[in-house]
Amino acid sequence: MRILVAPDKFAGTLTAVEAADAIAAGWRRRAPEDEIDLAPMADGGPGFVDVLHASLGGDLLAVTVRGPLGEPTPATLLVRDGTAYVESAQACGLHLTDKERPEDASTYGVGELVRAAIDAGARRVVVGLGGSGTSDGGAGLLAALGATADVPLDAGVAGLAGVTRVDVPAIDVELVAASDVDNPLTGLFGAAKVFGPQKGIAEDRLPAVDGWLQDLAAATDRKVALADGAGAAGGLGFALLLLGATREPGIGLVAAAHRLAERARVADLVLTGEGAFDYSSRAGKVPYGVAEVAAEALRPCVVLAGQVHVGSREMRALGIESAYSLVDAVGEDRAFADPAGALADLAERVARTWSR
Repeated sequence: MRILVAPDKFAGTLTAVEAADAIAAGWRRRAPEDEIDLAPMADGGPGFVDVLHASLGGDLLAVTVRGPLGEPTPATLLVRDGTAYVESAQACGLHLTDKERPEDASTYGVGELVRAAIDAGARRVVVGLGGSGTSDGGAGLLAALGATADVPLDAGVAGLAGVTRVDVPAIDVELVAASDVDNPLTGLFGAAKVFGPQKGIAEDRLPAVDGWLQDLAAATDRKVALADGAGAAGGLGFALLLLGATREPGIGLVAAAHRLAERARVADLVLTGEGAFDYSSRAGKVPYGVAEVAAEALRPCVVLAGQVHVGSREMRALGIESAYSLVDAVGEDRAFADPAGALADLAERVARTWSR
């Protein structure tokens, strides 16, 4: 059999590359004759640059940028054939804030990454959105690229209180916002209300944060604030759209770089996975995107996940034949103490059922 292995990261434990390697190692123990094709995936969030570099090659450029709370933070951008790929989570990720001072967290470092890409000669800059610890509407990014306003743009969302004027600079480069999130900037389904609690914003603070983002929209462009994807990564999508960016699905961009559809057509089985497989996986997550590719190729798709919170009916609606839980198979302690070994063991068990 030919097995295509295309997992996302297992957040907090394994990168997508490590997860793919672990699945392959376990599968080979049970079915050493099977041919395994590795295609680690990302949706624009953490791991975006690594998986694209593994697929596309290119040059990695190391830079130091301002982190979300002001600290010097190392980051890497990928440059290939005039296109630079930037991972916003490297400069403003939730792992850099640990949910502390979420109203002060800034996206200034993401703007510095974009500026570094432009300085490196990129004519097109693709910004992967996801996993951010910020909710500043991308104001920090705008500041790093030369925007000015009547309030500080680099002081997090709290710094936007009372903003009435923002002068948005012209950027002479093609920008792409890579995200599958459809949320607008503000309102009931906006960046603050939907994603704020994940970043540490207290429930009673959400109306104030949403109000500051509404002020930012009023000072710039309310129509853009309503666009699909404006609320991605705490509003980074909004800032990029203001700068003239187009929006592409992150999972689709990575799948194209991997030639995933072509590889799925010559596979007998497609394996994917992530840390927690639940119904939110439909919202632009890797398993759903991989399952769509597998369905178009008329190939079965199976999920290996840290935890599975989807019933069989919902699973079929997502195009998944079956899903296996790492925690259920080996226990929570081992799943976190030895994630690679535990995932390999789970893959070996799955191979008993699915390999010929």
